[in-house]
Amino acid sequence: MRHSFNYTVLSGRQSQTKADDYQTAIIPPSGAEVLTQHIKKHFFFILLSVFSGFLFTSCINEPEFPQNTNEGNFEALWKIIDTKYCYLDYKNINWDSIHLVYKNQVDSTLTDRALFKLMGDMLAELKDGHVNLYSSFDLSRYQNWFTDYPDNFSSILIYSDKYLGDNYHIAGGMRYGRIDNGNIGYIYYGDFSNRFSDTNISYIFNYFKNCKGLIIDVRDNGGGYLDLSEQLASYFFTKETITGYIQHKTGDGHTDFSKSQEIKTPAHKTLQWQRPVVVLTNHMSFSATNSFVVRMKLAPNATVVGDKTGGGGGLPFSSEIPNGWMVRFSASPIFDANMQQTEWGIDPDVKVDLEVADELNGIDTMIEKAIEIIKK
Repeated sequence: MRHSFNYTVLSGRQSQTKADDYQTAIIPPSGAEVLTQHIKKHFFFILLSVFSGFLFTSCINEPEFPQNTNEGNFEALWKIIDTKYCYLDYKNINWDSIHLVYKNQVDSTLTDRALFKLMGDMLAELKDGHVNLYSSFDLSRYQNWFTDYPDNFSSILIYSDKYLGDNYHIAGGMRYGRIDNGNIGYIYYGDFSNRFSDTNISYIFNYFKNCKGLIIDVRDNGGGYLDLSEQLASYFFTKETITGYIQHKTGDGHTDFSKSQEIKTPAHKTLQWQRPVVVLTNHMSFSATNSFVVRMKLAPNATVVGDKTGGGGGLPFSSEIPNGWMVRFSASPIFDANMQQTEWGIDPDVKVDLEVADELNGIDTMIEKAIEIIKK
């Protein structure tokens, strides 16, 4: 679901009432009605004068409408984050100080590209992979979100003959096959934007019916649709379970949030994998993938193996600034079942890295650990 609001709402500007709304029918008066009409006429004049004065006063007191200038666009962007971004206090970000630093660099001589870079740099202070600025010529993003962590993933390994090889199957964006001499089912799912159906999952589970367990590899899955993370998790639950909570902004203050609302993971009515399942993660497991891992931490027979996920626990919203550029940002914080923030990622149950020596020998350390856990 896409949510958005615009800078007109943000500025508090109200739409003006149409003149047509105040039109009245004029009926020729009879003799006895002349005096009454005369009194009504003067009363209407007085009322109109008072109403006009109210409109005039209201216009004077309206917040200044953001202008399509360098300064106006900068202020509009800063204000959106100040009033709608959900992690300023959680991350101990002094947004007022950041405003001063970057505002001093804004002037009317900046080109569009220079202004875009400046505002993108300001947004990078949030250290949030869900924060982007979109223009017709560029997309800003937080560059260091993934670069400070080991890859812990090699597509060369998973498509080698030791694992999937060349004879894997594809269903609903999932690449799957049997590994470890047919004893273990393995699925690589690299994008929660690739939709799958119950029919896809039914065929996959049937293909693995003689396997001791299943590996779901979501390393390097940068996210996608949240409903798919719920759907995929539902196949591994035997009953509906509270797996997290969400809050929503209720005002412009940094701590103005609604009461926590439960996030439940349902159990699929007909498709339930009740043997061991291992979920493989790395720091590139982000956003909807992060949500999937949060749910799977509470699934029966499930073990999360690998590296800490990349996080991205805030539900993203979008807004527009006066020049038409769009900004996406985290607006609603999501928590796990223990009311712990999920923005910075989820720790695995078993921490394992892809060892360089193993990789050189064609071995995926993390897949081998998953096999070991399933065979116990």
